[in-house]
Amino acid sequence: MAKRSSLSIRIVEGKNLPAKDITGSSDPYCIVKVDSEPIIRTATVWKTLCPFWGEEYQVHLPPTFHAVAFYVMDEDALSRDDVIGKVCLTRDTLASLPKGFTGWAHLTEVDPDEEVQGEIHLRLELLPGAGACRLRCSVLEARDLAPKDRNGASDPFVRVRYNGRTQETSVIKKSCYPRWNETFEFELEEGSTEALCVEAWDWDLVSRNDFLGKVVVNIQRVRAVQQEEGWFRLQPDQSKNQRAEGNLGSLQLEVRLRDETVLPSGCYQPLVQLLCQEVKLGTQGPGQLIPVIEETTSTECRQEVATTLLKLFLGQGLAKEFLDLLFQLELGRTSEANTLFRSNSLASKSMESFLKAAGMRYLHGVLGPIIDRVFEQKKYVELDPSKVEVKDVGCSGLHRQQSEAEVLEQSAQTLRAHLGALLSALCRSVRSCPAVIRATFRQLFKRVRERFPGTQHENVPYIAVTSFLCLRFFSPAIMSPKLFHLRERHADARTSRTLLLLAKAVQNVGNMDTPVSRAKESWMEPLQPTVRQGVAQLKDFITKLVDLGEKEELDLQRTLSLQAPLVKEGPLFIHRTKGRGPLASSSFKKIHFSLTTEAFSFAKTPGSKCVNELNQWLSALRKVSINNAGLLGSYHPGVFRGDKWSCCHQKDRTDRGCDKTRSRVTLQEWNDPLDQDLEAQLIYRHLLSVETVLREKHRELNGDTEIGTVPAGPGEASEDPLAALLAVLQDLRVSHSSSQADQHSSEPHCTLELQT
Repeated sequence: MAKRSSLSIRIVEGKNLPAKDITGSSDPYCIVKVDSEPIIRTATVWKTLCPFWGEEYQVHLPPTFHAVAFYVMDEDALSRDDVIGKVCLTRDTLASLPKGFTGWAHLTEVDPDEEVQGEIHLRLELLPGAGACRLRCSVLEARDLAPKDRNGASDPFVRVRYNGRTQETSVIKKSCYPRWNETFEFELEEGSTEALCVEAWDWDLVSRNDFLGKVVVNIQRVRAVQQEEGWFRLQPDQSKNQRAEGNLGSLQLEVRLRDETVLPSGCYQPLVQLLCQEVKLGTQGPGQLIPVIEETTSTECRQEVATTLLKLFLGQGLAKEFLDLLFQLELGRTSEANTLFRSNSLASKSMESFLKAAGMRYLHGVLGPIIDRVFEQKKYVELDPSKVEVKDVGCSGLHRQQSEAEVLEQSAQTLRAHLGALLSALCRSVRSCPAVIRATFRQLFKRVRERFPGTQHENVPYIAVTSFLCLRFFSPAIMSPKLFHLRERHADARTSRTLLLLAKAVQNVGNMDTPVSRAKESWMEPLQPTVRQGVAQLKDFITKLVDLGEKEELDLQRTLSLQAPLVKEGPLFIHRTKGRGPLASSSFKKIHFSLTTEAFSFAKTPGSKCVNELNQWLSALRKVSINNAGLLGSYHPGVFRGDKWSCCHQKDRTDRGCDKTRSRVTLQEWNDPLDQDLEAQLIYRHLLSVETVLREKHRELNGDTEIGTVPAGPGEASEDPLAALLAVLQDLRVSHSSSQADQHSSEPHCTLELQT
């Protein structure tokens, strides 16, 4: 059993930010920290006081985290980035909001001295004596302290204060993981309510010492237990914690916390087996669980359910079969060809998630060069006459104003060039398209052609493919390349307009240039020759994509069966921190890596896509090695250089580790096959929320028939899948109740209390 917590984060926009540049504007971006650990950096939006980001993240983190903070920064090319302000949400606040926090929050000032992090290891003992009792405080070590010096570390020492007396440890140079092992004693006065204060500081030779955090201990609790030892989280100095509010602007956020208790794998096998059995049987099975799940899923959580189911079946090697089942179900209830896959059904949402999971590398290969060219050219492009801005052209001394007709013609030429290059790249990409995507599109094409035969529906199978490939995958990536990791930064206003017009043209091609699509925006007419040519190219591409010969079919099946599951791929960032403080900037060295369940490889590449890939890669490695307790016990975050460890200054290379590696914050990856238990738990939680509806559905279909049992083997079919599902939910509920009871009985009682 394991506890998992996750945050769904959407950083929407900011407003009324203060100007930090001499131009009267700012270049804002956001940094997200969980317990002082940076995990997310948004793109920079240039020259604005009301930036829009619209970036979404799913974050895994330990259940013991305390707070998530959103820092708004101003990027500077020649100096250190300025801190504009921050919004902090505690875990308790998020836990009290089942639907999460949604809305605007005022930015507050950031005092660098109060940005504390890390933990300190203390042992507290009460020593009886002939007279007054004595309090012994042993300061053992600390970990993950804030780096306050330019070398990326600190020179920490500890100051212990009680009843007017102050004692200090020695200074440990250049370490965020110091070890002191020093002991101090104080006389305890009878009846005194004075608290013990333990403060960590960074020593500086020529300037004032920097505050690293403190722990305040209630002595009355120590009197009750006589002796206590443990790790304590460093807290900020509340007496200085007075931040201005109201004049730093606001940040619009959507943040939702989810806590899950994940049971051992065996507990979820009946549920996984039941769902996989239905997918393998398809529409020929004796009952239908997937339609019932879709029917009981609300619109607001359908994308989440679709993504969870897809990830589960990806891990089981049944993604193609799962999507084929959804195709058949949607086709069975669709009577008009022009409405096919146009709704936000489970099939549409699952296919969107599938393309993101299996096709991102393919998308980058096709779109990447075209997107890069648009960003590099920065040409003014406009086709709508009502929005045209004329400008001066010509060489020095011969300037003349460009006419509206010239602007429109040049814009059309630029867009035709981009659209032509994109269609040509797409037509050349048949062989590079992932095998599982080709197989899925082939099934989709086949099912639609069977459902809508005849010459009047000749284009329907092609439109079914393009409705996903063009309208739900390529077009959104063109409009927002940052959100698909095609660029590190958002586009400026001019480039955004070019991308939007290009995306509209791709949509027209994907719609097979229907009269309806042409009538919506008549000013797109100058692109019609290229669009018509693109329709022919796209149909030829789809024909080659889905029409496999016998040899190609065998090769495709062999590829699908032998292909090692991809855990993660993309750019890996190795950084060296520079500057001062926890908000210091970093320089990155970038390499491209590919991690499967069988191999890890990397090579230099000319660019990168997303600064968050490092956390995603580390997430997968942590999941593989989570049970390697022997190695984790000897882990050092530093290096052994000269005659000592750089992190803790221990002299023995084989000495025990100074930091217990723990599951830190990690971004969620789309195609991680290593956490199937979590996906099964998420499905169970969703089904549990609609269990009442499922039971009513069962009574409607079967009267008062008693709930059945789960099939005993993978090949054994259940005569009543819905009854079997309800039985599985009941068993999982019992397992969760038992695990919670065991956890409460085994949890040690916390006897040491921090002073508030």
